[in-house]
Amino acid sequence: MSAFISLLTHHGSELEARRLNPDTSRAIMAMSRCRTGALGHVQWGCQGCHHDDRTPLSCGHRHCPQCQHTNTMQWLERQEAKLLPTHYFMVTFTLPAELRKMAITHARCLYSFMFSVASGVLKDFAHRKHGGNSGFTLVLHTHNRRRNIHPHLHAIVPAGFYHPRRKQWHNGNKQFLYSHRALASVWRARLLAAINAHPLLVLPSSLPETWVVDCRAVGRGLPALKYLSRYLYRGVLPDKDIVDISDNQVTFRYTDSQTQQSATRSLPTQQFLMLILQHVLPKGLQRVRDYGLLHGSAKQKRYIIQLMLLQMARLMLPVPPPINKPVTRRCPHCGEHLMVCVGVSRPR
Repeated sequence: MSAFISLLTHHGSELEARRLNPDTSRAIMAMSRCRTGALGHVQWGCQGCHHDDRTPLSCGHRHCPQCQHTNTMQWLERQEAKLLPTHYFMVTFTLPAELRKMAITHARCLYSFMFSVASGVLKDFAHRKHGGNSGFTLVLHTHNRRRNIHPHLHAIVPAGFYHPRRKQWHNGNKQFLYSHRALASVWRARLLAAINAHPLLVLPSSLPETWVVDCRAVGRGLPALKYLSRYLYRGVLPDKDIVDISDNQVTFRYTDSQTQQSATRSLPTQQFLMLILQHVLPKGLQRVRDYGLLHGSAKQKRYIIQLMLLQMARLMLPVPPPINKPVTRRCPHCGEHLMVCVGVSRPR
């Protein structure tokens, strides 16, 4: 069992006494039952030696660190199939420290505003620069390396654009996309306007004049996608980074953002669990969103662009990920044949 899930199972009742919000309570209930048999079992059968086996079901919760590997790989495969043979940029929109407490008390409203404002900023900048069709993928991260609340959005943006009337693809500048200062200025103004217009959100008395938006080239895009995929579905803290659990204290490892060296942080067990659980997203809030040419509805147009650039890139068209791929695993008895799922049993 995952070390984090084990801690959650033993201290779940103590956490519930804190009157957590419904989304966090549901996450605790789901993850504490993951792979314990309380949710049911999967029946497996070997195609060679006819050995049968049963494994407990996973909870499937998107914040669970022990059952989201398949979702990560599937997302990466889908994004690879959408890659255009051009240079990419990563644009990062960061929320200032003065507004981070709002991410805990009004997460749904604030995160929705972050998505709508950031997407609007990128669309407007693209329209003013070239007037063609572009696209991007937005990914929400809610923590920094020390796992404190630190909401920010990563945008993966292709440098080129598609001219719909001429049906031409134009490669952009591989060294420059947009001015980060201009992006930050518009990001600040629009997000503050959206928060001001909401009846339940109240801005703090002091806010920084300059916000942080980072815009940097990331090559052909695949390394950036792999970087983001590591943080999407594996949970806030992977088990390999929890180095010690003793004396009602948890120590975990992280990489210091200033020195880039490995460091450790120790917290009391309940405080550690609350540190991780504060990043549970509201139910139904999407962490990843595609826009423009990278949206699912633009599949036909994207395929045309990939065909146009095929000869120039000297690449094969990306193979779409298989649909409804059968779930298999190696037989633990004979070790030679694959086992297939033959049934699922649920508790009454």
